Parts: sequence; C-alpha cells; structure tokens
Amino acid sequence: MLTIGEFSRLTHLSVRTLRRYHEASLLEPAVVDEATGYRYYALDQIPAAQVIHRLRELDVPLSDVRRILRTPDPDVRAALVADHLQRLEAVLDRTRAAVVSLRRLLRPDPAPIVVELRAEPARTVAAVEAVVDAGDVETWYAGAIAELEAAVGDTATGPPGGCYDNALFEQERGHALLYLPTDTPPRTGRVHPVVLPAVELAVTTHAGEHDGVEVTYGELGTWVVENAMSVAGPVREVYLVGHRDSPDPAAWRTEIGWPVFRVT
Repeated sequence: MLTIGEFSRLTHLSVRTLRRYHEASLLEPAVVDEATGYRYYALDQIPAAQVIHRLRELDVPLSDVRRILRTPDPDVRAALVADHLQRLEAVLDRTRAAVVSLRRLLRPDPAPIVVELRAEPARTVAAVEAVVDAGDVETWYAGAIAELEAAVGDTATGPPGGCYDNALFEQERGHALLYLPTDTPPRTGRVHPVVLPAVELAVTTHAGEHDGVEVTYGELGTWVVENAMSVAGPVREVYLVGHRDSPDPAAWRTEIGWPVFRVT
C-alpha cells in the first residue's frame, strides 16, 4: 500500500486533488484507516489516476470523467472522449478566429476595404428559410445547405447565398434564408422557389473564416455611413469559397452585400 503522499508523487496529483477526487467518488483509496482517516492507495490504481489526470488536463468535467471510468465498454469510452475532443476543437476554432479578428482590429494602419456598388436584378432561386436564433444559425445553415445541394444538384448556376433580417443581429432572433441559384428551382421538403427582389448593394469581400466576419461588417458599415448612404433591408451574403471548396480557412471568401439607398 502507498500513503497518499507517496501516491501523489507517483501520479503527479496533489494530495488536495486526491482528496477532492475521493470526495467526488472519482478515485477512492484502496483503504482508509478508520482510526486516523489516513488514505492508502494500491499500485494498480496508478493507471486510473493517470487517466484522470490527462482527462482533467483536457477540461473534461468531473461528471464525464466518472462516466468514462465507470464504462466497461472501451468503444463507449472512446466515443465519450471523442465527443469532448470535438467540443474542444470547436472552442479552439472560435478562439483562433477571435485572435485573427482582434489582430486585424488592432492593426495601426488597416488597409481600406474595396467596396463596389452593384445593382442586382430580381431573380428566382431555390431556398430554405426559417426564423432562427442567432446561436443556432450555424447548425441551421449546415442542414439547409445539405438539403439545398441534394435538391438542386448539378443545376446550380452559382455559389450559395443567404439573406438575413436585421432582427437576427439586433434581437438575436430573426428570419434567415439560404439559397442556391438555379434556372429550375425545385419544390421538395423545405426547398422551394423564392424571388429575391431587385436591390442596390454596397458589396465587399471578407477573407477567411466566417467567425471573423463582424470586422468586415464594421468596415463596410463605416464606408456606407461615410458615403452618405443608409442600409435599406436585410443583409445578403454570397459564399464564394467555403469549407466545401477548400479545407484551408485562409482561402475562404464571403461576399457581403448591404442593400443601400443614398441619404440626401
């Protein structure tokens, strides 16, 4: 048997941590002396302690660590760990995008964006639309684009795009529409023909991951105000290059179009 101090040195888990794991029924001592309360550990508990140590380094919650340790099926254990790793990767992606945006914002002399005024004619597209919460847009987009691509197939005549009501930004809930241009919009499932009205747009292109798009929005909005214009409707986006086109986020391109009218 090993004292708690000896076990601590062998596993690199502090005595305080080992006591906390005991109280949480995560790693219980092999023996607890009833008279003194001293904890003693067995040599064969070292691997379990090391697993716990690594899981906690990955910020796996104690409740999930307990589930992983108590699950006898190795495939189930592997799936539980994989789920957590996917969540960590998503957090890392968001952190990386936030860092890129922050660096861009803190540049002493940012390069001016290129803005084009473009008159878009009315056209009919294949679309999926819904009222969604801002936090659910990414999940909704993934389902909608998959359904659109399956319905439109090779008849698509251009990249996908979207229209997003002001309420989605201002109230965190609003109407979103995702579309694929095609000469023969089908009607199947959630996919149906929609007429995009004619509009004049102030257009610029955002380079990189979509998570940093708010910086480009701010720059485009500044250009609109400085040129005595005002926003006149839902913002439009066109996904010129996305994750389906390139695995490299640096290659992604999103065209942002704000419907505008000139202020007198």
